[in-house]
Amino acid sequence: MTAVDTLIHSRWIAPVEPATTLLEYHSVVIHEGRILDILPTGEALTTYNASVEHSLDRHLLIPGLVNTHTHAAMSLLRGLADDLPLNEWLNDHIWPAESRWVNEEFVHDGTQLAMAEMLRSGTTCFNDMYFFPDVTARAAAHCGMRANVGLIVLDFPTVWAHDADEYISRGLAVHDQYRGDPLIRTLFAPHAPYTVSDKPLERIRVLADELDIGIHMHVHETADEVDRAIELTGKRPLERLHGLGLLSPAMLAVHMTQLSTAEINQYAASGGHLVHCPESNLKLASGFCPVQTLSAAGINVALGTDGAASNNDLDMLGEMRSAALLGKAVGADASALPAHTVLEMGTLNGARALGIDADTGSLLPGKWADITAVCLDTIETQPVYNPVSQLIYACGREQVTDVWVAGRHLLKERRLTTLEGNDILERTRDWRNRISSG
Repeated sequence: MTAVDTLIHSRWIAPVEPATTLLEYHSVVIHEGRILDILPTGEALTTYNASVEHSLDRHLLIPGLVNTHTHAAMSLLRGLADDLPLNEWLNDHIWPAESRWVNEEFVHDGTQLAMAEMLRSGTTCFNDMYFFPDVTARAAAHCGMRANVGLIVLDFPTVWAHDADEYISRGLAVHDQYRGDPLIRTLFAPHAPYTVSDKPLERIRVLADELDIGIHMHVHETADEVDRAIELTGKRPLERLHGLGLLSPAMLAVHMTQLSTAEINQYAASGGHLVHCPESNLKLASGFCPVQTLSAAGINVALGTDGAASNNDLDMLGEMRSAALLGKAVGADASALPAHTVLEMGTLNGARALGIDADTGSLLPGKWADITAVCLDTIETQPVYNPVSQLIYACGREQVTDVWVAGRHLLKERRLTTLEGNDILERTRDWRNRISSG
């Protein structure tokens, strides 16, 4: 028998690749952080001798969920300003609060809170956009979670930098610090077309090409954004970004609720990726992303939660359910975005957008063992006729029992193993008292 690190035996496995595959009574073999084999459990027991063995006979194993758009540290602003349109929410509440409170301690504590929530919801990788990306990267590396940290760029001064040149300079230092890290990657994160001018965007395009990293940006989030852009520049934001050379396979455009047919075709031709955040868009009344049409055009559509200040959670299981239901309503087609498709959006499509799909996003031999186990043997998810349908339409995040990242057991029977939950709660309550009194 071959000696390996870990064997996980499961009732069902949805590997995502090949598409719509569902395996029953199979086992995942993990060695040195990667998936060595997936095979029937009976064969696994006679072929491999594992140091650690898990029997999950009531569970569905899926690839770890990929949250492709977050502002992790904003978890500390959860519920601060609800039931407001985007401009009022951002200008009158969020930006003033950030200018008052955001510092390295805030980002560290908020990121830890976010990671604890994400792990308990089955997420193994998140793509972040926030200040002090070095702090976010350090927190994620210490936790053992996979993270793409955004090198944020704005035209105006904040606690992180004074102007676009300094944002870019400090971001490049973070990129250099984590170059080659197995868990942490970087990409440029210019906030939005309305907060970053042409010159820094042109420089970002050149640097992104040189460094072979992505560009993560809010684009066409609201009708008001598009209307104001036309007033100021005479162009819709996508037209301006196209003229600057930013529409390419490196682009991750977030939200994209305001799109013409011509823009969809243009974006498809560019090879860019799109990140759909259905619950944030619904809550802020930003509009509806035409996911079925985008997918039909060949655009890779991933999923994100956005920040907890605008969602108000980081629950990718809930986001997948919302995406499935909203996609059917917007497309006026009950067959739009079936369960397996939405699971792919929440896993492999996110990995593709981040350029890490060769290593994660599906359960295949050779990939990192980024795995989420979901218990389906509950009143809320019985009887089980189709496990993936139950996952998308009936499961809650409390049914996530175990999570592995690169074979490391970060959530074990609902217990965090690398984060101190009680300490996180204590520090979160302290931040709530400071901000509310402040």
